Amino acid sequence: MTHELPVWLISRREFLQGLAAAGVLAGLAPGAVAEAMTRELRFGGLPIDEKLIRRLLTRAMSRGGEFAEVYVQDVLTDSVRLDESKIRSATVGAMRGVGVRVIKGIKVGYAYSDDFSPAALERTADTAALIASGAGSWTPHPLEPRMAKPQSPIRVNSSETPVSKKVAMLMAINDTARSYDARVKQVTAAFEDATSYRLVANTEGLLIEDRDVMARLAAYVIAADAHDRRTGFYGGGGRVGFEHYETFTPVDVAKRAAQIAVATLGAVDAPAGEQTVVLANGWSGILLHEAIGHGLEADFIRKGTSLYTGKVGQKVAGEQCTVIDDATLPNKRGTFNMDDEGSAPQRKVLIDRGVLRGYMSDRLNAKLLDPAAHSTGNGRRESFRHMPIPRMSNTFLAPGTATPEDIIKSVKKGLYAKMFGGGQVDIANGNFVFEVAEGYLIEDGRVTKPVKGAMLIGVGPVALQNVSLVGADAALDPGIGTCGKDGQGVPVGVGLPHVRIDKITVGGTRTA
Repeated sequence: MTHELPVWLISRREFLQGLAAAGVLAGLAPGAVAEAMTRELRFGGLPIDEKLIRRLLTRAMSRGGEFAEVYVQDVLTDSVRLDESKIRSATVGAMRGVGVRVIKGIKVGYAYSDDFSPAALERTADTAALIASGAGSWTPHPLEPRMAKPQSPIRVNSSETPVSKKVAMLMAINDTARSYDARVKQVTAAFEDATSYRLVANTEGLLIEDRDVMARLAAYVIAADAHDRRTGFYGGGGRVGFEHYETFTPVDVAKRAAQIAVATLGAVDAPAGEQTVVLANGWSGILLHEAIGHGLEADFIRKGTSLYTGKVGQKVAGEQCTVIDDATLPNKRGTFNMDDEGSAPQRKVLIDRGVLRGYMSDRLNAKLLDPAAHSTGNGRRESFRHMPIPRMSNTFLAPGTATPEDIIKSVKKGLYAKMFGGGQVDIANGNFVFEVAEGYLIEDGRVTKPVKGAMLIGVGPVALQNVSLVGADAALDPGIGTCGKDGQGVPVGVGLPHVRIDKITVGGTRTA
């Protein structure tokens, strides 16, 4: 099947060159567009320099703050979307601005501006400084400019890839999903990418810059017959180049999304009650992320609202459970070259064979808790409009030794949870509820009928205590996750090997 590309779809470079030629992109002459897009210019090609940054820090400290920080961000995004076998939109977006933060004890002042004029930025610094009172006595430190070390090598920046190639991927998803089964009735697909520049400077002499990319391909499929209607979702990406989709192909994405939708047609009602559950590897790590991970973020620990508060060195999970947060994994969605405070990414063992070893922290909460005991590296923010807070990166359960086949064979009667939908957790007590988007009965050691309406209900530490088998097939999700907290969304990765959990409550529509 062939598809013609609408004439109004042009490449991002052509679009930006047109805007620059028309004078729409302030600060970017037409001849500088290509350089600015590849982020090879110092300060990202933005109208800001070391002298202005130093002036902002001085004004931010003028009322007696203990610490000040300037955060600069410039992001260019592309998005192409398909629905009803047609390209419905192709957009290019730009977001850039500056945030200034001042810390005085436990108090934080934050202000931001998307106006890069010196006067506007100085007002921004003055506003953030109001958190403190009195006269400042800060002596400027020499700034030491450097670049963040890249964690994720790429060959082809998706932002530099012709839109026609992105459209071709979406059309391939549409054709593949519709040809997978006659019961596929609707296909929606999207490809989006972003090229990001960040700069962090602070009163301790830090001045670090970063250039990064992100991409994600996704498919949403609806299948229906005379009696049922089911949905399937699949996709992925991360800090990857366009070459990623040579192996993580649109055909594979479409088949998996269609498979989920079609396989669950005619699903039986999920059995309710306490039972054995096997979690599939990869995306099932969202349960670990929500039910356990958030409770290990240092702001909840400092406020005493997490059930893990004060439990470092204590057993909080089964001995087979080792939980890791790692921002250094190449090309993963939760990976970063530096966090949003300029700290280097880290690999942190949070729970080691069931024993709690530490928390994830930003610099403020590490300082307020105990700087000697709590390292930074997990300070993240959605954009320049937000303050950094402790967040996860790629959070996963370390592998064990069992095979997936042996884990499933070990279950006489239970539930196989292969794909999860939405969920929620109460940080204070660890109670969680998760929707199972794709689940199957396990009967006599075999995966059998698909189920519908299944919910996993439990308490984080109890669920980890009840882990009896951990597979050797550790995997992270394919790169689709965004985590929300305090009104901010950041990209994350989650992961699990196959895991058997004994005695977990399944909410369903019939008695087990």
